Amino acid sequence: MKMYHEPQPLEKYLGTELDCDCGRRHYVPIRAVEIGPGVLNTLPDYVKRFQYRKPYILCDEITWKIAGQRCADLLQAAGIDACSHILQHTAFDEATLGEIVVSVPTDADLMIGVGTGSITDMTRYSSFRLGLPCFTVATGAPMDGFAASIGIMNVGGLKRTMQAHSTELIIGDTDILKNAPFRMTVAGFGDLIGKLTCLNDWKLSRIINGEHYCAPIVELVQTCLARVMEKAPRIAERDPEVLGSVMEGLVLSGAAISLYGSSRPASGAEHHMSHFWEVVNEQRGTPGAMHGEQVAVGTVLVLMLAEELCRTPVDFDAARLAAERFDKPAWEREIRRCYGSAAREALDIEAQAQKNAVPGRLIRIDRMQQHWDEILQQLASLPEADSLRRLLRQVGCPSLPREIGIDEALLRDTFRYAKETRARYTLLQLVFDLGLTDALTDRVIERLRRIDTEMQEE
Repeated sequence: MKMYHEPQPLEKYLGTELDCDCGRRHYVPIRAVEIGPGVLNTLPDYVKRFQYRKPYILCDEITWKIAGQRCADLLQAAGIDACSHILQHTAFDEATLGEIVVSVPTDADLMIGVGTGSITDMTRYSSFRLGLPCFTVATGAPMDGFAASIGIMNVGGLKRTMQAHSTELIIGDTDILKNAPFRMTVAGFGDLIGKLTCLNDWKLSRIINGEHYCAPIVELVQTCLARVMEKAPRIAERDPEVLGSVMEGLVLSGAAISLYGSSRPASGAEHHMSHFWEVVNEQRGTPGAMHGEQVAVGTVLVLMLAEELCRTPVDFDAARLAAERFDKPAWEREIRRCYGSAAREALDIEAQAQKNAVPGRLIRIDRMQQHWDEILQQLASLPEADSLRRLLRQVGCPSLPREIGIDEALLRDTFRYAKETRARYTLLQLVFDLGLTDALTDRVIERLRRIDTEMQEE
């Protein structure tokens, strides 16, 4: 079947192989999605319909009380022999994986993750490693990983994207979602907002690197985001219809990851900032903001960076000279300073990707010079940072670094080194290639100071 040229309802993409003009075959292995009031009651029906006999419910102490116990009761009432496990180790790292593997009965034929980001990620990853299918029962909507075919796990102190598989069923009962902490719902909206800048990164890389690009998937994500942003002012009302729209948007965004086979349609520089802050907070032993809150702030920062770049005359000869003067030993020292015990992971990423190596940078600078008007046009298509900041503030989501504990020193390190969390090409790498990171960072920080002053005077 041919890939749709116009965005379609979510169910049109489920369980169907779609041949695309981009040259790839897209497929979302999710078999069903239920979003709405009371849909948790459909869980036993799907277990039977998909012919599973021994489901294993995975949750933590909080999600057990919210929905895990009810899942177990529903399955038992339907005559289904289910067992449950409440995680004691919730760092979502190698030790968590070990706890899951040890606790899964040998005759289990299905894993059901009850929770949000980390629990559902661990469910999809551990079930993938164990060769078991999985279901997802959402207790909140703070992120877009529900439908993804990847999982995020802490490995060696650094967030790693791990190969996993998609869940077969997603249940988003709005009677449960409306009772989730409001901050969690806002974080989900923040995660969706990040698609503004991550899709921009993909488009930039298509221009500069000739990276493979899928227009129908981009259009699908953009249309989904526009629908949710239109309803955003009503999020504070906890309207079940709006919460359902946010949940559906997050699921669709995750489905785009499965369609494409990587997180390219859903993660860019704004996510790299969030991952970097998580690493730093881990090193400092300090709690950080929620992932979606960090992504929202990162999105505003990336938009500000793009605006400052558009205002800057670029000297491509100076950029080449800066590239040739790259001091790799000094860069490695800074990575060790910033990343601490996670530095080895960041250094290994660079050793494989060679994104900072002089030959590749010179090639990219040449391409940028040839296509600079097109690049500026793409950057100019982004929404204004101040407009997005005001929308986030209206919704109740953090939009400024200081609101999530990011000071100016950490912000400078973010613009310089957050790109090292992944090999993916983003605006952070583009600015680095041009030798403009420090100059543009200074301008963004000065702009943030003015905003803080204005807000204090209000």
